[in-house]
Amino acid sequence: MTSDGPPSPSPAPAARRRSAALLPDLAPWHSSRDFRLLWCAGAITVFGTFLTVVALPLQLKQLTGSTLAVGALGAVELVPLVVFGLYGGALADFVDRRLLIIGSELALGLISALLLLNSLLPDPLVWPLYVAAAISSALTGIQRPALDAIVPRIVRHDQLAAAAALNSLRWQIGAIAGPALAGGLLALAGLRWAYAIDAVTYLLSALLSRKLAPSPAAHDAEKPSLRGIAEGARYAWSRKELLGTYAVDVTAMLFAFPLAIFPFLADELDAPWSLGMMYAALPAGALVVSLTSGWTARVHRQGRAIVLAAVGWGLAIAAAGQLRQVWLVLLLLAVAGACDMISGIFRSALWNRTIPDELRGRLAGIELLSYATGPQLGQVRVGGMAALMGVRASVSAGGLLCFAGVGLLALGLPKLRAYDSRTDEHARRMRERRAAAEGSPAGDRADDRAGSGDDAAPGAGTQDADPAAV
Repeated sequence: MTSDGPPSPSPAPAARRRSAALLPDLAPWHSSRDFRLLWCAGAITVFGTFLTVVALPLQLKQLTGSTLAVGALGAVELVPLVVFGLYGGALADFVDRRLLIIGSELALGLISALLLLNSLLPDPLVWPLYVAAAISSALTGIQRPALDAIVPRIVRHDQLAAAAALNSLRWQIGAIAGPALAGGLLALAGLRWAYAIDAVTYLLSALLSRKLAPSPAAHDAEKPSLRGIAEGARYAWSRKELLGTYAVDVTAMLFAFPLAIFPFLADELDAPWSLGMMYAALPAGALVVSLTSGWTARVHRQGRAIVLAAVGWGLAIAAAGQLRQVWLVLLLLAVAGACDMISGIFRSALWNRTIPDELRGRLAGIELLSYATGPQLGQVRVGGMAALMGVRASVSAGGLLCFAGVGLLALGLPKLRAYDSRTDEHARRMRERRAAAEGSPAGDRADDRAGSGDDAAPGAGTQDADPAAV
């Protein structure tokens, strides 16, 4: 029997196209040799970093038997991160960012080597552990702005979102697999091997980073100074949408970051076996978003997306504090991790697409403070409230305070709510500058006319969320 018309198209190709649109975009990996080098260097380092992240508090516990001594690590790390994060941002605008990255990697590797030597002593000392934690935090503050600021130089402007997604994916895999591998290694081989492997990963990362193209500062760059740092702060203050991204992130982490009391929450749920799963749930939810981040290419009202995602984070944490079924709690923690990842996707996209290169390092230093200090202060908040009102009440109340705080910020910062990557003047100016530098203005204008602009590349994400990871 003959057909009355042409055969209907097979649904298979359309389905494959829809599936591909959800997957992370590998365009930066294919088009930028320097991005591949930087990504691989970070992938090596992130696993080594997690070895020390697990080994250092474990060794303190073994040497002191004190929860207070272990908890003091966070306080020791906070001040150097704040001070040197701001200085590192100014430094990244003044020196070759490639050299700054390499030097920091080698210095961090030296710290791991000193921890190894201390662990080899017949009676390891306690004070070097705190000194190592403080110096490592300072070096992270110096290095991280350079890592963030170099990406817009080595990746095409229309691929920045995809590059951020791939960087984020790297960290999330490390955050899930790294602690598990660290636990096995520490149980089988001990602390010494953890520190030794971490030192080797920093050396390998530095060798890969040496192959990066030079990334010198502008010829008229100012020396790092308080005036230069203040200039970056004034620029951030003048951009209320930028200020909003920092404030939303700090608010969300300050009020709704419950990691410090997960051991107590697991006990209250009569499920101490679930503790490891609680720690893994947040990065697991973020990983799902990264693996399906293609939909972010169609979102242009990124300020609104940041607010909604932060609200979702707070509500998910609040609900997790109310429920008694451990599997529902784990599910809600994963949902919270997904919301945090979505917020990070669009915060990173807004930063990288609108901040001038000559200020990128200093603003990266401010960004580091916004996503690093919030969790540290959040640990204090959740622990203090838990002592006053109970563990589950502290978790739930923090989520509700996050919801209220983010809502007030959204009302008070209309420019954040209104930010649109297609029409924002700063985003448009950066597109024009990058188009001129890349020698393809026609292509960028064509993207703008098509309504895709910077979001043309499917996939997005933050830089590595963990400030200790490269």
